[in-house]
Amino acid sequence: MGILSGSVSFSIYKLTEKVSDDIFKNISEKLQEYGFQEIENLSLEKSFGWVSQEDWLDSSFQTSPIKGNYVVFSLRLDTRRISPAVIKKHYELGLKELLQKKQAQGQKFISKEEKKELRENIRLKLLTKTLPVPAVFDVVWDMLTNRIYFCSTREKVRELFIDLFVRTFELHPILITPTNFVFYELGFKEEDIASYSSKSFI
Repeated sequence: MGILSGSVSFSIYKLTEKVSDDIFKNISEKLQEYGFQEIENLSLEKSFGWVSQEDWLDSSFQTSPIKGNYVVFSLRLDTRRISPAVIKKHYELGLKELLQKKQAQGQKFISKEEKKELRENIRLKLLTKTLPVPAVFDVVWDMLTNRIYFCSTREKVRELFIDLFVRTFELHPILITPTNFVFYELGFKEEDIASYSSKSFI
Protein backbone atom coordinates (compact mmCIF):
# COMPACT_ATOMS: atom_id res chain seq x y z
CA MET A 1 0.00 0.00 0.00
CA GLY A 2 1.39 3.42 -0.96
CA ILE A 3 1.82 6.40 1.33
CA LEU A 4 0.62 8.65 -1.51
CA SER A 5 -2.67 6.81 -1.87
CA GLY A 6 -5.89 8.71 -1.27
CA SER A 7 -6.65 6.46 1.69
CA VAL A 8 -4.01 4.52 3.60
CA SER A 9 -3.80 2.46 6.80
CA PHE A 10 -0.48 2.43 8.60
CA SER A 11 1.29 1.32 11.76
CA ILE A 12 3.52 3.69 13.74
CA TYR A 13 6.77 2.58 15.35
CA LYS A 14 9.32 4.38 17.51
CA LEU A 15 13.03 3.77 17.96
CA THR A 16 14.21 4.20 21.53
CA GLU A 17 17.81 3.20 20.72
CA LYS A 18 20.42 5.73 19.64
CA VAL A 19 20.67 5.76 15.86
CA SER A 20 24.21 6.16 14.53
CA ASP A 21 24.84 8.80 11.87
CA ASP A 22 26.60 6.10 9.85
CA ILE A 23 23.26 4.37 9.30
CA PHE A 24 21.90 7.37 7.43
CA LYS A 25 25.18 7.97 5.61
CA ASN A 26 25.13 4.40 4.27
CA ILE A 27 21.37 3.99 4.03
CA SER A 28 21.32 3.08 0.32
CA GLU A 29 23.96 0.39 0.76
CA LYS A 30 22.15 -1.11 3.75
CA LEU A 31 18.83 -1.24 1.90
CA GLN A 32 20.50 -2.67 -1.18
CA GLU A 33 22.10 -5.44 0.91
CA TYR A 34 18.61 -6.67 1.81
CA GLY A 35 17.02 -5.63 -1.46
CA PHE A 36 14.24 -7.63 -3.09
CA GLN A 37 15.21 -10.64 -5.23
CA GLU A 38 13.00 -11.80 -8.11
CA ILE A 39 11.69 -15.39 -7.95
CA GLU A 40 9.85 -15.72 -11.27
CA ASN A 41 12.37 -18.29 -12.50
CA LEU A 42 12.72 -20.05 -9.16
CA SER A 43 10.50 -22.58 -7.41
CA LEU A 44 10.07 -20.46 -4.27
CA GLU A 45 6.76 -19.55 -2.64
CA LYS A 46 7.82 -16.19 -1.25
CA SER A 47 10.40 -13.44 -1.61
CA PHE A 48 10.65 -10.13 0.22
CA GLY A 49 13.07 -7.24 0.45
CA TRP A 50 13.51 -3.49 0.17
CA VAL A 51 12.81 -1.53 -3.00
CA SER A 52 12.73 2.14 -3.95
CA GLN A 53 9.51 3.92 -3.06
CA GLU A 54 9.73 5.77 -6.36
CA ASP A 55 10.18 2.58 -8.42
CA TRP A 56 9.17 -0.74 -6.86
CA LEU A 57 11.16 -2.57 -9.57
CA ASP A 58 14.38 -0.94 -8.34
CA SER A 59 16.11 -2.81 -5.51
CA SER A 60 19.53 -1.25 -6.14
CA PHE A 61 18.42 2.24 -5.01
CA GLN A 62 19.71 4.26 -7.93
CA THR A 63 18.20 7.36 -6.31
CA SER A 64 18.70 8.29 -2.65
CA PRO A 65 15.87 7.27 -0.29
CA ILE A 66 16.55 10.36 1.85
CA LYS A 67 13.93 13.06 1.23
CA GLY A 68 14.53 16.04 3.50
CA ASN A 69 14.22 14.80 7.10
CA TYR A 70 12.77 11.47 6.00
CA VAL A 71 14.01 8.13 4.72
CA VAL A 72 11.42 6.79 2.30
CA PHE A 73 11.53 3.26 0.87
CA SER A 74 9.26 0.25 0.45
CA LEU A 75 8.94 -3.37 1.44
CA ARG A 76 8.09 -5.62 -1.52
CA LEU A 77 6.56 -9.03 -0.90
CA ASP A 78 5.95 -11.49 -3.74
CA THR A 79 3.99 -14.67 -3.02
CA ARG A 80 2.82 -17.67 -5.02
CA ARG A 81 -0.38 -19.45 -4.09
CA ILE A 82 -1.41 -22.80 -5.56
CA SER A 83 -4.93 -24.06 -5.02
CA PRO A 84 -4.98 -27.26 -2.91
CA ALA A 85 -7.44 -28.68 -5.47
CA VAL A 86 -4.86 -28.21 -8.24
CA ILE A 87 -2.17 -29.96 -6.19
CA LYS A 88 -4.58 -32.82 -5.40
CA LYS A 89 -5.45 -33.28 -9.08
CA HIS A 90 -1.83 -33.48 -10.25
CA TYR A 91 -0.86 -35.64 -7.28
CA GLU A 92 -3.52 -38.25 -8.09
CA LEU A 93 -2.50 -38.22 -11.75
CA GLY A 94 1.11 -38.68 -10.69
CA LEU A 95 0.17 -41.56 -8.39
CA LYS A 96 -1.56 -43.40 -11.22
CA GLU A 97 1.42 -42.91 -13.52
CA LEU A 98 3.89 -44.02 -10.84
CA LEU A 99 1.80 -47.10 -9.98
CA GLN A 100 1.72 -48.14 -13.65
CA LYS A 101 5.51 -47.88 -13.84
CA LYS A 102 5.97 -49.93 -10.68
CA GLN A 103 3.50 -52.59 -11.84
CA ALA A 104 5.44 -52.88 -15.10
CA GLN A 105 8.46 -53.66 -12.92
CA GLY A 106 6.54 -56.28 -10.95
CA GLN A 107 5.88 -54.09 -7.91
CA LYS A 108 2.41 -53.54 -6.45
CA PHE A 109 2.78 -50.77 -3.89
CA ILE A 110 4.00 -47.18 -3.59
CA SER A 111 5.87 -46.50 -0.38
CA LYS A 112 5.10 -43.62 1.98
CA GLU A 113 8.42 -41.96 1.13
CA GLU A 114 7.72 -42.22 -2.60
CA LYS A 115 4.33 -40.56 -2.13
CA LYS A 116 5.91 -37.78 -0.08
CA GLU A 117 8.59 -37.22 -2.72
CA LEU A 118 5.97 -37.23 -5.50
CA ARG A 119 3.83 -34.61 -3.75
CA GLU A 120 6.84 -32.34 -3.18
CA ASN A 121 8.01 -32.66 -6.80
CA ILE A 122 4.53 -31.79 -8.03
CA ARG A 123 4.36 -28.78 -5.71
CA LEU A 124 7.71 -27.49 -6.96
CA LYS A 125 6.73 -28.06 -10.59
CA LEU A 126 3.48 -26.14 -10.13
CA LEU A 127 5.29 -23.31 -8.34
CA THR A 128 7.49 -22.66 -11.39
CA LYS A 129 4.34 -22.40 -13.52
CA THR A 130 2.62 -19.96 -11.17
CA LEU A 131 3.51 -16.28 -11.40
CA PRO A 132 4.20 -14.60 -8.05
CA VAL A 133 1.81 -11.84 -7.00
CA PRO A 134 3.60 -8.66 -5.84
CA ALA A 135 2.58 -6.40 -2.97
CA VAL A 136 4.35 -3.19 -1.92
CA PHE A 137 4.22 -1.46 1.47
CA ASP A 138 5.77 1.98 1.90
CA VAL A 139 8.02 2.93 4.82
CA VAL A 140 8.59 6.50 6.02
CA TRP A 141 11.30 7.00 8.66
CA ASP A 142 11.37 10.41 10.33
CA MET A 143 15.04 10.99 11.15
CA LEU A 144 14.28 13.80 13.62
CA THR A 145 11.75 11.97 15.81
CA ASN A 146 12.84 8.40 14.95
CA ARG A 147 9.25 7.49 14.23
CA ILE A 148 8.59 5.00 11.47
CA TYR A 149 5.33 4.87 9.52
CA PHE A 150 4.70 1.51 7.88
CA CYS A 151 1.82 1.25 5.42
CA SER A 152 0.20 -1.93 6.67
CA THR A 153 -1.76 -3.05 9.71
CA ARG A 154 -1.69 -6.78 8.83
CA GLU A 155 0.02 -8.71 11.62
CA LYS A 156 2.01 -11.11 9.42
CA VAL A 157 3.23 -8.30 7.18
CA ARG A 158 4.24 -6.22 10.21
CA GLU A 159 6.19 -9.17 11.63
CA LEU A 160 8.00 -9.59 8.33
CA PHE A 161 8.78 -5.84 8.25
CA ILE A 162 10.20 -5.84 11.78
CA ASP A 163 12.31 -8.94 11.10
CA LEU A 164 13.84 -7.40 7.97
CA PHE A 165 14.30 -3.98 9.60
CA VAL A 166 16.20 -5.50 12.54
CA ARG A 167 18.43 -7.52 10.20
CA THR A 168 19.12 -4.48 8.03
CA PHE A 169 19.80 -1.80 10.64
CA GLU A 170 20.27 -3.76 13.91
CA LEU A 171 17.64 -1.50 15.45
CA HIS A 172 14.41 -2.60 17.14
CA PRO A 173 11.28 -0.56 16.34
CA ILE A 174 8.57 -0.57 19.00
CA LEU A 175 4.94 -0.47 17.89
CA ILE A 176 3.08 2.57 19.20
CA THR A 177 -0.44 1.68 20.27
CA PRO A 178 -3.24 4.28 19.92
CA THR A 179 -3.11 4.92 23.68
CA ASN A 180 0.67 5.33 23.72
CA PHE A 181 0.47 7.61 20.69
CA VAL A 182 -1.59 10.07 22.74
CA PHE A 183 0.95 9.92 25.56
CA TYR A 184 3.81 10.62 23.15
CA GLU A 185 1.92 13.56 21.66
CA LEU A 186 1.39 14.98 25.16
CA GLY A 187 5.11 14.75 25.85
CA PHE A 188 5.13 11.89 28.37
CA LYS A 189 8.47 10.19 29.02
CA GLU A 190 9.11 6.53 28.20
CA GLU A 191 9.04 5.40 31.84
CA ASP A 192 5.77 7.27 32.47
CA ILE A 193 4.17 5.68 29.40
CA ALA A 194 5.31 2.23 30.52
CA SER A 195 3.82 2.88 33.95
CA TYR A 196 0.46 4.00 32.57
CA SER A 197 0.40 1.13 30.03
CA SER A 198 0.73 -1.43 32.80
CA LYS A 199 -2.35 -0.10 34.60
CA SER A 200 -5.94 -1.04 33.92
CA PHE A 201 -8.41 1.79 33.48
CA ILE A 202 -12.12 1.37 34.18
